[in-house]
Amino acid sequence: MTLKRLFARDLSFDGIRSEFALPAEFDSGAQSEAAQAVDRHHAERIDRTDLELVTIDPPGARDLDQALHLERTATGYLLYYAIADVAAQIEPGSALDAEARRRGETIYLPDGSVPLHPLVFSEGSASLLPNEIRPAALWRIETDDNANPVSWSVQRALVRSVQQLTYREAQDAADAGNPHPSIAVLPEFGRKRRDLGLSRGAIELNLPEQDVVRGASGDWELVIEARTEIDGWNAQVSLLTGICAAQIMLDGGIGMLRTLPPADGDVRRWMRRTADALGLPWSSDTPIGAQLAALDPCATTTLAMMTQATTLLRGASYLVFDGTRPNDQAALHAGIAAPYAHVTAPLRRLGDRFVTEVCLALCAGTEVPQWAREGLAEARSSLLRSNTLANKVEQACVDLTEATILAPQKGQTFDSAVLRGAEKKRAAEVFVTDPPILARCEGNPPEGQRAKLMLHEADPGTRTVLFGFPAEGS
Repeated sequence: MTLKRLFARDLSFDGIRSEFALPAEFDSGAQSEAAQAVDRHHAERIDRTDLELVTIDPPGARDLDQALHLERTATGYLLYYAIADVAAQIEPGSALDAEARRRGETIYLPDGSVPLHPLVFSEGSASLLPNEIRPAALWRIETDDNANPVSWSVQRALVRSVQQLTYREAQDAADAGNPHPSIAVLPEFGRKRRDLGLSRGAIELNLPEQDVVRGASGDWELVIEARTEIDGWNAQVSLLTGICAAQIMLDGGIGMLRTLPPADGDVRRWMRRTADALGLPWSSDTPIGAQLAALDPCATTTLAMMTQATTLLRGASYLVFDGTRPNDQAALHAGIAAPYAHVTAPLRRLGDRFVTEVCLALCAGTEVPQWAREGLAEARSSLLRSNTLANKVEQACVDLTEATILAPQKGQTFDSAVLRGAEKKRAAEVFVTDPPILARCEGNPPEGQRAKLMLHEADPGTRTVLFGFPAEGS
């Protein structure tokens, strides 16, 4: 469900590309290697083209990392999850390998992406496009009736996706009682996995999507849209696979985990103040994850609450280990409330290629290839750099769009909720109801209350939006 559409004309993101020095093209060596990539492990693969796998992705996506088949068994569920086998098609030490290590991950802008790999590879020969036979790392995960995993493994296979679905198509089919057979039980499985996570203390941020897209008229639109349930259920499949991958590596004594320390008390108190300011119920006796999960996904206040809740997930990092198993606290991802690894998006994220190779070797009982073992530390460093860059670019695109949209409304009054009052050199932070955005505010608006604010500044050149309190005449 679309919550809001806002329009902006004459919007260009070229300045952001230049400001952050985003690479434009791949050099000829990497491009040539991508176009000629071959499967070095073809002889080792089992043929599982019999599996009716489907992909679920945003509209227009072609860099398809994952395809799934989920079925009910007499004792629970059986999941097959095919992940594009990128490592098998990139020669270690090649120009393509070196360029991917420099880039770290795909960076997305409204007018196109800065991909990790050349499109001929990531949207072509390596992508799990429908009706194409592709090399994959095929996960097989069995669970009990409550969706707790009881066995898991991964091996190289040939697979074929039989259908590419968008989230909306999959959701509409599920709502109509006519889902694709391969994901017919995904709703019940996804709900059970979600409940298990919440019972562990996991924090699920069902953050409404805030995307900048080009509309039918050619104008840019800032679209704020509630996520579909199928989006969350599909994410649970990826989370489960990452949890299983982490356990394989912990047992094997080598790998790379995605980690996150628990949020401190100040962050939790701020969440309570934010809920009060937005008029949302909040209880100190209920886990934060459960309270966030209960929010109405179609309410604009959910955008504010979920955005503020991202502070609970600050401090995420990667932990590389080889030979010594890390202790439980160091290995924990507090947002998932379990050890976890990124392993399901190798076309878009560098580290997944290395983690997948480690898991394949450990499951096969063979030595981890030297390139993968030695490359873990470099992959970690590259990911930490690219994570920071991607976040800055994404925020810059949203800030530019918001400033462009609001520029003609300078001097007008807006209703808001004051999430955080002014402190020393820091302006107050407010949530403006319409249009639904988070912004800074001069003056001293009353924290935790609603207030009328005047738009003082909306400058696309500096990507700045600034409100003032009190509003003139209020």
